[in-house]
Amino acid sequence: MVSQADNAGTVASGDAAGQALAGESGAPEVSAVGGPEDQGPEDLDLVADDGADGDGEDEDSEDSVPRGADETPAEVDLADLEQESEIAADYVEGLLDVADLDGDIDMDVEGDRALVSVVGATLQELIGPHGEVLEALQELTRLAVHRQTGARTRIMLDVGGYRARRRVELTELGQDAAEEVKTSGVPRRLDAMTPFERKVVHDAVAAAGLRSESEGEEPNRRVVVFPVG
Repeated sequence: MVSQADNAGTVASGDAAGQALAGESGAPEVSAVGGPEDQGPEDLDLVADDGADGDGEDEDSEDSVPRGADETPAEVDLADLEQESEIAADYVEGLLDVADLDGDIDMDVEGDRALVSVVGATLQELIGPHGEVLEALQELTRLAVHRQTGARTRIMLDVGGYRARRRVELTELGQDAAEEVKTSGVPRRLDAMTPFERKVVHDAVAAAGLRSESEGEEPNRRVVVFPVG
């Protein structure tokens, strides 16, 4: 398990993601989180985010273990996912202690990925504007799991049900954009989004029978919805 000393060192580091959780102590919140299409720690997302998702059902596009855009995740068994959940839960609990924030930790396994949620409190500090702090915290958590297991992880972190609520909103946005493009025949460019958000929109557009791609560079990368033909 990751010790609190390790956690404190991570939060205290100059890394922008490490600063995100230190907001309670006066450290600046993270302003942007890199996407998975880039190389380096930002390339931690679950999708190739070019309209074709290498990780299937993955709603998140922000992995914490560098990988190529077309790399598919290795098969993992239930025991591995449970181990990832336990490591991640210990790590997040340590970060909460360091930041002097309250919250309970729930662990679960959904399909081929582990889920860890902070519940039981309103913790906007852990979400941040447009979920940017949550993305940074998830990146840190995935790195912590990777350090202990040596394997790439697709673990998802949520706080107060934020991702579930946002998924519903973004699905509706993708559906509305697809209907508009079907009617007008003109491509539509959406606002800049995080990799997680773009993945949800890509899925909604695909379900509506249209094609979408991502364009631009982080943190201004956005989804473009195209008409048929």
